[in-house]
Amino acid sequence: MQRRGALLVVDVQLDFCPGGALPVPEGDQVVPPLNRYLELFNERSVPIFASRDWHPDESRHFRDKGGIWPRHCVQGSSGADFHPGLRLPEGTIVISKGMSSWDNGYSALQGVTENGTPFAMLLRRMELDRLYVGGLATDYCVKESVLEALREGFGVTVLTDAIRGVDVKPGDSDHALGEMVAAGADQATFASVRSALQGAPPAE
Repeated sequence: MQRRGALLVVDVQLDFCPGGALPVPEGDQVVPPLNRYLELFNERSVPIFASRDWHPDESRHFRDKGGIWPRHCVQGSSGADFHPGLRLPEGTIVISKGMSSWDNGYSALQGVTENGTPFAMLLRRMELDRLYVGGLATDYCVKESVLEALREGFGVTVLTDAIRGVDVKPGDSDHALGEMVAAGADQATFASVRSALQGAPPAE
């Protein structure tokens, strides 16, 4: 049976880009490669999802509430907006996560759609079984999303030319990628993904 894939863009929000509240070094550098993927997947009518941190004002995820992170991606704030250069096509399904006061929201698989449908449930409902994943940050939300997707039985391809990490400790991102691969994730860059998609029939 032909595997049906989807693109997942993880947390490319202003607060995670240079100048934001919790910037990933060179986080905005994922935007140009992700736009190439977005165009490619959209041309092939492949489903596209974009996750976002969508924290309440009183989240325990924040340092001032006992967490480890500065305040970021508060619901409705400008920092929670997607990067303005990210060209999400019409029909992109937004997945919101970290919406309760106690939820760190690292994994997109813990997120929900605008109408409250859990992401993993939606993937199964749409008969999708592989995610192509890029975005921010390699060593946190990308890693946790990939690992949970694998645990849930989905195939995962990490788009290594479209991710960046925090690297609180030097090497964290490399270690995270190794952890994802060891758990069963594939790695790919644009040329190989384009070749694979062009060899597959368009999605219906």
